Amino acid sequence: LAMSSATSTTSLPSGLAVLTTFPDVLFIPEIIFGGLVWILVASSKVPIPMLQGWVMFVSVFCFVMSTTLLGLYICGAHGGSSSWVTLVSGCDKP
Repeated sequence: LAMSSATSTTSLPSGLAVLTTFPDVLFIPEIIFGGLVWILVASSKVPIPMLQGWVMFVSVFCFVMSTTLLGLYICGAHGGSSSWVTLVSGCDKP
């Protein structure tokens, strides 16, 4: 795998090159496990439905954001700007 986009801020990958850098390839398991969490939360029964609603909101939001960020990286929407590294690291912290 190539150099990390988080450590190499001068040129961010775009297109299918995104899937060859280590941090960016982690988007795929993040999306898969995010979808599994979404399914498990939706199929569980909890005594207080309001709590399930918030957990469902967070899981769906993170799933959609991960999918959107991967799509934007593949499309090359970042234009080589290093501020995208900050955006991705901010989304991965919680």
